[in-house]
Amino acid sequence: MTEPFPNPGTPMTAVPEPTERGDRPPPARFAYDAHTWKEIAHLLANLPVSLVGFVYTVTMLFTGAGLTVTVVGFPLLALGLMGSRLLGRMERARARKLLGVRVEEPSRLPTRGSGGFWPHLWMTVKDPVGWRTVLYELIRLPWGILTFVVTLTGLFVLWPVLPFVVRGLANADRAMVRGLLSPSDELERRIAELESDRGVVVDTAAADLRRIERDLHDGAQARLVNLAMGLGLAKEKLLEDPDAAAVMVDEAHGEVKLALRELRDLARGIHPAVLTDRGLDAALSSIASRCTVPVKVTADLDERPAAAIEGIAYFTVSELLQNISKHSRARSAAVDVWRSEGRLLIQVWDDGRGGASLDGGTGMRGLADRLGAVDGLFVVESPEGGPTTVTAELPWRDRSGALAEDTGRTGRAPGEASVRGRG
Repeated sequence: MTEPFPNPGTPMTAVPEPTERGDRPPPARFAYDAHTWKEIAHLLANLPVSLVGFVYTVTMLFTGAGLTVTVVGFPLLALGLMGSRLLGRMERARARKLLGVRVEEPSRLPTRGSGGFWPHLWMTVKDPVGWRTVLYELIRLPWGILTFVVTLTGLFVLWPVLPFVVRGLANADRAMVRGLLSPSDELERRIAELESDRGVVVDTAAADLRRIERDLHDGAQARLVNLAMGLGLAKEKLLEDPDAAAVMVDEAHGEVKLALRELRDLARGIHPAVLTDRGLDAALSSIASRCTVPVKVTADLDERPAAAIEGIAYFTVSELLQNISKHSRARSAAVDVWRSEGRLLIQVWDDGRGGASLDGGTGMRGLADRLGAVDGLFVVESPEGGPTTVTAELPWRDRSGALAEDTGRTGRAPGEASVRGRG
């Protein structure tokens, strides 16, 4: 069998996805195109929109700040800041529609786990997104008056050069939207990613619990019930018909063996003993021996990673080998595991028919989500006709739980999954 991995010592970098076209408008020109008219509409709408926002903001500030000496002051201020968030969302939508400015929405304030009413109230009062929107609305009124007057006057007296004037004013608007209505910083975007990953982890854990419950109910539990009934009947016939009782006990003995086998399989599916006792190399060799396709396993690890990372790596390979057995029609397969600069890398290769994709079912997508929840990477390269190469990366954590320095990143976003070479 030919070696499927030309450079197993280096992490595989996925092909970069095409980037979206920037939100920069085309150059201004004397002709009035669609972009110019949208900018004119935005600048003329600045006055009424900023007037509403200014009145709301000033009323909210004076009312909330003036009543902070009473018990209702801070709740009113918190409600006012929540309303400012809504104004900011509408302003981002207006800028997106008329100015083409694509600004990410800030993450929502957490509604659970904040420790009760007063901690949540204090979190809302010191919300940086709400206060930056307040600042935005306060400076918008004089700016809205200026842009409205200049644009309206220019429609009559500056008609030939108005597109250039409008472009300059619109660029100032774009800068204000990006500067004051964008998410706070990289931390804000990271919070949103972690919230999404937390949901994936919760859903995955719930699905695993449902699977274990179903397997226990339909498998071992049903066999144990039948075993109890069989032993009860054998007990009744023990004196009347010893031969029949012996046959029933023999059948019960067989049921016990089957129940024990199902419980062992279930325990192996939760966390195999060989993985705990002997590590990833032995565990992967064990599941490879049960695959219907001959599998070559190579594990180049000087030490064992943390138990959580080791378990995710094991179940990732297990799921991929099951897919190879069921769907690939392959004649051979290979699994390669190694460590490179703070990352645990896994490549699973087969010479089957190919065509695997993340959107072809829940299996691949579930693996991508599970790896994404721990800052992992999942890449599928599977052209029609094969071969298929699946690369998984996990952050290396040592057995004490400390995260190794992550210097071997491939430059892709945490949890990013991609597909290459699909037919």
